[in-house]
Amino acid sequence: MMEPLAFRMRPKTFDDIVGQDHLVGQNGVIRKMVEKGKLFSLILYGDPGNGKTTIAEVVAQTSGYKSFKFNASIDNKDALKTIMHESRFHKASVVIIDEIHRMKKDIQDFLLPFVESGEIVMIGITTVNPYHSVNPAIRSRCHVLKLKSLEKQDLIAIAKRGISYINPSLTIDPDALEYLVSLANGEVRSVLNMIEVVILALEGTNITFDLAKSVLLRPSILIDGSSDNYFDTLSGLQKSIRGSDVDASLHYLAKLLAAEELIILTRRLIATAYEDIALANPSIGPRVIAACDAAIQLGMPEARLPLSVIVIEMALSPKSNSALIAVDKALSDIEAGKSGSLPLHLKNIYSFDESQSNYLYPHDYPGAWVNQQYLPDIIKHASYYDPKNTSKFEESLKARFEAIKQAKQEQNKKA
Repeated sequence: MMEPLAFRMRPKTFDDIVGQDHLVGQNGVIRKMVEKGKLFSLILYGDPGNGKTTIAEVVAQTSGYKSFKFNASIDNKDALKTIMHESRFHKASVVIIDEIHRMKKDIQDFLLPFVESGEIVMIGITTVNPYHSVNPAIRSRCHVLKLKSLEKQDLIAIAKRGISYINPSLTIDPDALEYLVSLANGEVRSVLNMIEVVILALEGTNITFDLAKSVLLRPSILIDGSSDNYFDTLSGLQKSIRGSDVDASLHYLAKLLAAEELIILTRRLIATAYEDIALANPSIGPRVIAACDAAIQLGMPEARLPLSVIVIEMALSPKSNSALIAVDKALSDIEAGKSGSLPLHLKNIYSFDESQSNYLYPHDYPGAWVNQQYLPDIIKHASYYDPKNTSKFEESLKARFEAIKQAKQEQNKKA
């Protein structure tokens, strides 16, 4: 039995890995760790098929460490105990844990002392943000590194490499290459698997668009000879909704519906609702989610019914990105190390003598508001939210926001 092309082509060195130079390029942090012989436990997270497992395996191979694999979704605690026992017979060991977000608490508790002591180097792999899904005790003992989503040019390079790997004399038409990449959903495995299937049906030496489409039996969004790919079209949809152009929004919706990739399309619509409309129309988020759920349950062609309704509403809705700007400002402060310990009166009252707390309960005061410090001392004057006047709802938020700000200033003057 022959292994799939994606398996046979899995990179063996950092130089062969595409699209993750920030981690494994010449100055990448992971490459530097290996070159200097100083490995730390890691958690790698990112989209499916963008190289997490490959990077983990290359780390193990190039470091010279003995490697073990554990899949948190199917392996049990006894399997991990066996790995830990065997690792003691080797000078240094790497344990690759796939789907670490699925690891049960008792298994994490067992693993923790081995990671903490450095007895093993753990490389956790997940598609889910580890700050939400991995036990904080494990996560705090690891370096969390995010892989980038693969760009169009990355997938094109991989596709060409895959064709050459099978037969260097084969060629592929540009529109066929665009078609394959548009169907890959950013995944290396997908594009290589499709290439392998298409080449099996190839009688000549050139892969044409018609051949690829006839083999893969998937609608193409390369309408009227356009060279736009799937992700360009998604961008066009979001920007048309943001720009309140309902006709352009419907055009790109139709183009995306023709590709029959409902999961990716609905995810982008939900993100658009919260990124571009948000506080200007707070009911839009739940309404978009309901329409997207209905579309997925219906499937094509009926999915066009709820999605056309909601896209029209989104395009013509008032817009505001004030929430996005606000949280990005806050994240920028966090990433720059601008934070600090919570004021004592905000801490859990059960973690210290309650008599030390000067917390003022807002509901005991008129308007459910009282002037007290909530931010850490180092950034106590930070301001993130800047309301817009794009809807009556956000105007009402702005009025309360400014009234609170003014009341604070007046009370601070008196103090």
